[in-house]
Amino acid sequence: MQNYQIYITFGLYLAIILGIGIYAYISTKNFDDYILGGRKMGSFVTAMSAGASDMSGWLLMGLPGAIFLAGLSEAWIAIGLTIGAYLNYRIVAGRLRIFTENYKNALTLPEFFAQRFPLQKKALKIISSSIILFFFTIYCASGVVAGAKLFQGLLGLDYSTALWLGALSTIAYTFIGGYLAVSWSDTIQATLMFFALLLAPIMVLVNLSWTEINIALEMKSTLTNIPYTNWLHNVSGIGVISALAWGLGYFGQPHILARFMAADSVQALDKARKIGITWMILCLGGAVAVGYFGLAYFTAKNIELDSAETVFIELSKLMFNPWIVGIVLSAILAAVMSTLSAQLLMCSAAITEDFYKGFIRKNASSKELVWIGRLMVLAISVVAIIIAQDPSSKVMGLVSYAWAGFGAAFGPVVILSLFNRNISSKAALWGMLSGAITVIIWSPLMKYLGWEDLSKLYEIIPGFFICSFITLTSSIFNGVHPTVAEEFDVALTEFNDRS
Repeated sequence: MQNYQIYITFGLYLAIILGIGIYAYISTKNFDDYILGGRKMGSFVTAMSAGASDMSGWLLMGLPGAIFLAGLSEAWIAIGLTIGAYLNYRIVAGRLRIFTENYKNALTLPEFFAQRFPLQKKALKIISSSIILFFFTIYCASGVVAGAKLFQGLLGLDYSTALWLGALSTIAYTFIGGYLAVSWSDTIQATLMFFALLLAPIMVLVNLSWTEINIALEMKSTLTNIPYTNWLHNVSGIGVISALAWGLGYFGQPHILARFMAADSVQALDKARKIGITWMILCLGGAVAVGYFGLAYFTAKNIELDSAETVFIELSKLMFNPWIVGIVLSAILAAVMSTLSAQLLMCSAAITEDFYKGFIRKNASSKELVWIGRLMVLAISVVAIIIAQDPSSKVMGLVSYAWAGFGAAFGPVVILSLFNRNISSKAALWGMLSGAITVIIWSPLMKYLGWEDLSKLYEIIPGFFICSFITLTSSIFNGVHPTVAEEFDVALTEFNDRS
């Protein structure tokens, strides 16, 4: 069997992840453990889990592929993400950890919104849970596509078979172990991603000198008329702003915010910020370097790729010992699995905690909720697989749309709910709805009106600001119930005492 070392290493990685799932199954005592790990995650696990669940296959496939096709002009997204992640840790993390605990130990974002804005409790639960299910199902589909492309490239399978194999790898340990399995495995996966992204560009530099890299890039630029070293090539002001605006999305991503909610203390989150941002800067830099140096390597060696998004896979297979290739490819699967598992868990939580327990079985036992949660993981997975059936699906496009949806619908409401005692329940509801709707209709509406330039503006920008504007202005006219304001003051005092 050719490259049996790759398959052995790859299989060993999958066995370890499944083993973590089984151990987490034994450690999961109740629904709180299944959804948030009992709020006892330390700083290192919190940072690694937040990073791994954030980056997904986009980090090792989408971003290097974009750099491979267009050069450094695609790296603006990495800058925007780094700034956004840092501000999310600084502004949101600590307060959200304390506030969610104070508001009846809310385990999910919809439950927190319902407790924070009780006068629209039912409507907020339904709307926020529906937004999570809609955009996360699309987001999950992006992970399934990335996993399918990995298995397709590694094993030479047809797309449909690779699709199911990649999806089942993630579904298994998420179904069994819940949040504990996801967070523990994320720590391993984030470490793999870190070393793989640093090792690959270094190996290119070992094989090619700077002179050879520059000659190869100049040669490619002549053929394609793309200046790969130019950060502003074919990038308008709207393009740069749109790329940087990816950072706004962090404030509303349920699977990332859940990591803050699960930390054991505010102090742990302070340490997690330093670890997480360092990891992020190095990984994003490595992903950009993989695409950039990979372009030079394949040009110099006169090798054509079928898909730009496989640049990291093909680069690894050419340059590394098969045992190392197995580890590197495991890192790509790790990136896919870590995010997909987090998203599946959030969808499961939304249905189980916010729909099933909220409206169908209010007195459901903890054991019953855990099993309903597991069944929902399976249900959402099937829908995501159906969406991902098209082999031409682009990981970047699916991620972009879902990221904008969460950032615009939830981001402003999360920030305002933690900092402004005078936000009314109706304002939060209308703001959330307006942000989600804006993301959905922005591009087609601008094209219909003939405003082509504005249609290229990333939907998160108008969605985020429209949500903020409506939430703030609606609060002026609706007013806040005194009890709601008092509860906010209690939570704020608790945060100040514990931070």
